[in-house]
Amino acid sequence: MKNCGNNIEYERIVSQALREDIGSGDVTTDFFVPGGCSASASFIAVREMVVCGLDIAAEVFRQVDGKISFRKLRREGEKVRRGAELARVSGKARSLLKGERVAINFIGMLSGIATQARAYADKVKSYGVKVVDTRKTFPGLRSLQKYAVRTGGADNHRSCLDEMVLVKDNHLAACPKSGKHLYLSRAFSTLRNRFPRGKMKIEIEVENLDDFRMALSLKPDIIMLDNMKPADIKKAVRLRGKAGRRAPLLEVSGGITLSNIRVYAAAGADIISVGALTHNVKSADISMEFIPAAVKGR
Repeated sequence: MKNCGNNIEYERIVSQALREDIGSGDVTTDFFVPGGCSASASFIAVREMVVCGLDIAAEVFRQVDGKISFRKLRREGEKVRRGAELARVSGKARSLLKGERVAINFIGMLSGIATQARAYADKVKSYGVKVVDTRKTFPGLRSLQKYAVRTGGADNHRSCLDEMVLVKDNHLAACPKSGKHLYLSRAFSTLRNRFPRGKMKIEIEVENLDDFRMALSLKPDIIMLDNMKPADIKKAVRLRGKAGRRAPLLEVSGGITLSNIRVYAAAGADIISVGALTHNVKSADISMEFIPAAVKGR
């Protein structure tokens, strides 16, 4: 699967999910469904959604039974209407039933994120602002969730702590109180010598205009305006305009919703980070339905 971590990583995630769901065996299916029964089933979108996770679902069935056929009928990132058939799976009925829930869970979760990401990205499309996610992801599933964000049309912020320098409020709280500005200036100078521009981005978070002015003097690549009002963001944009060609990008975060994101985009932000892309998402509603005419060997 393209752009979804590496194969080993998502194979491990699927394997763990199957162990969790099947346990020592599916006692209901093994008791009621004849071993020689074969079937085909369709994955159906119960509501309008942006499709994501079909490759993961295919991996689920590959691990359950390598003889299962999984045919994708929609593209990743495609917006579909209610009732659309997303994929069709064929093979032993027992195997289809053992993989059903895990496959639906992955498609539902990832399509829910992709649908949410598309909604946010579309809201500010005309402004040219970049909508990005955060590290507010489910433990162990970050690579998949960030893949879903990209599939939906938004972008990824850092995936892990070694990807960029991001000085946040608690880092600043841990700095020496006396001579704080001098301390930060020396620290940023050391960072820039260690990581020249283009090698690693350096970002700092601020919560008011006074701190913003201080941050400008440090010459970071990005300044994050956290929980600042649109009026203050506009002032920050004007101040940034006086910083010359090395002016940092401005990232806005905190309290961003679908109802107010356009206001923040209009204020002049370059980047808007939205934790809700991954941590406050409703899974897409998916069903797997057996095709009656395709059930054989009962």
